[in-house]
Amino acid sequence: MKKYITLALAISSFTAMATDKTLDCDNALSTLEINQCALIELELAQTELTQYLEASLEHNAFDSELIESITIAQKDWQVYMQSHCDSVYTKWREGTIRGVMAVACKTKLTKQRTHEVWSNFLTYMDSTPPVLSEPSK
Repeated sequence: MKKYITLALAISSFTAMATDKTLDCDNALSTLEINQCALIELELAQTELTQYLEASLEHNAFDSELIESITIAQKDWQVYMQSHCDSVYTKWREGTIRGVMAVACKTKLTKQRTHEVWSNFLTYMDSTPPVLSEPSK
């Protein structure tokens, strides 16, 4: 847990530094820039997941048992994601790449989860168009 507190503090300092100049994620060179860009990508993925979860809850509001099940699954997934990405951080703990590897892990799993939510709760078995378009991968 301490490593994530340290990472969060470092991230907030990256944010402060990023306000001084425009960040070009296509040409990020330093560890600070790479980490900042990875965090931006994670934030975008988390925002998209939230949008798809909210839509799935609204779309299925008529089924309280399903809503409860989706909510429990999301909480369980968050625990899994944190635990798994903690292990990725631990694998890379000796290098400065550890932070970006953990963030990339979270981004990947978040995008996968968004797709699963879409596929299972916002699409139909027939040719009816989905509630939302297929999420980015």
